[in-house]
Amino acid sequence: MNKLLTLDQVETHIGQYHILQGVSFEVKKGEVTVLLGRNGAGKTTTLRTIMGLNQATKGTISFKGEAIQTLPTYTIAKRGIGYVPEDQGIFAGLTVEENMRVAIQTENEETAKRMEWILNLFPDLKKFWKKPGGLLSGGQKQMLAIARAYVNENELLLIDEPSKGLAPIVVEKVMESIIQMKDQTTIVLVEQNFMMASYIGDCFYIIDDGRTVSHGSMKQLKEDEEMKRKYLGIA
Repeated sequence: MNKLLTLDQVETHIGQYHILQGVSFEVKKGEVTVLLGRNGAGKTTTLRTIMGLNQATKGTISFKGEAIQTLPTYTIAKRGIGYVPEDQGIFAGLTVEENMRVAIQTENEETAKRMEWILNLFPDLKKFWKKPGGLLSGGQKQMLAIARAYVNENELLLIDEPSKGLAPIVVEKVMESIIQMKDQTTIVLVEQNFMMASYIGDCFYIIDDGRTVSHGSMKQLKEDEEMKRKYLGIA
C-alpha cells in the first residue's frame, strides 16, 4: 500500500515553547490514521504543521514523496491536502452556498459531482443553502466544515476533533459521513472520543508530550488496556 504522507522527527516551536519534539508517522493511501493523546500532547499542532500554519523547525514532512515542510499553506492545499480545523473555520456571515463556493479551487464537472455527493451526504446543508453559516447548529457547522474540505479533489483530509461539543446523535452522523468519505479519500483524524476513533480508524499513533510514543492497528489498541490507561486516561 502506498505511503501518501510521512513525518520524520518533526519538531515545531510556537514562540518560546517547544511543542513538537519528535513526531514521526506514516499515512497509507486509503486508510484512516488516527492521532491520539491527551489534551496538550501536540495533536492539533501536528496537523497545523503539516498544513504550514505552524512552521516545522526540524525534520521532514513528505507528501507523495516530496518534501512540503517549507512550502506556504496555500501551496500545500493546492497539492491536494484538505484541512478541517478544530474551530471549523467557516465564515459566519456568508451563506452555506457562499462558504462552499469560496472553498472551491477549480470549478469543473468533477467538482460538481463531488458537490452533489456531499449535499446528499449532508441534506441539512442543502436545506440551509441560502442561510448564513453563523445560524447553523454546531453539528451543521461541522458538516459544512467537512464539506468545504471534501469538495476539492483532495487526496488527503486532515480532520481535527470533529465530534467536539456535539450531541451523541450528531456524532453518529459525522462518524457515518467520515466512513463514507473513506472510500473516496485518505484521512488523518485527531479525535478525543475513543469510541468514535476506534470505530473509524484503521491504525493509530499516540503522541505524548510532543513525541510519537506508540503505533499499531486500532484493533490492537482496543485490546490494550494498559496503553489506553497510560496515554489516554481511559480506565
